[in-house]
Amino acid sequence: MSDIVILRTSAPALILRPWRMEDVPSLVEAHRDPVLRRWTGSAVEEHADAVRWVQAQERGWAAGERFGFAVLDPSADTSLVGNVVLKDVTPGQASAEVGYWTAAHARGRGVAPRALEALTSWAFDTFGTGGLERLELLHQADNAASCRVAKKSGYDFDRTLPALPPGFPREGHLHVRRGDA
Repeated sequence: MSDIVILRTSAPALILRPWRMEDVPSLVEAHRDPVLRRWTGSAVEEHADAVRWVQAQERGWAAGERFGFAVLDPSADTSLVGNVVLKDVTPGQASAEVGYWTAAHARGRGVAPRALEALTSWAFDTFGTGGLERLELLHQADNAASCRVAKKSGYDFDRTLPALPPGFPREGHLHVRRGDA
């Protein structure tokens, strides 16, 4: 799998590529951020946790059901600025889910919407002929930043979802983007 490169005239480029073991130190550093830990379900607190997390990303790629991308900023010595993921991909299934996070030092620079747009285009280009028609974006209802990212990325608000502890402890929002949009 080659990297996905975003080139825009109005914003700096980003590189999206599958996670690698060399990303472990940057992943641990990103997860030291309490804001990131509040909104994500993964617990990466030390080197061993990050190794397991990257290995899980690699297994998802190998199984063809979860495609996690490290988001890198080539203008900042290719530093890690975030993560985007396409998950719950099943051949012949009409929908899949997307997710993302942005490292603290990169917030407010449009990283999440640009990376999500690239992932969305890649997902429909790659899996649309196999039946993928819609992508779903879920976030906790009180995460206003994720609502803004969803809107900027063309994901329309669909409905509020009830809490489903322990994995989804609070009400959530479901946003949807269709392949023909």
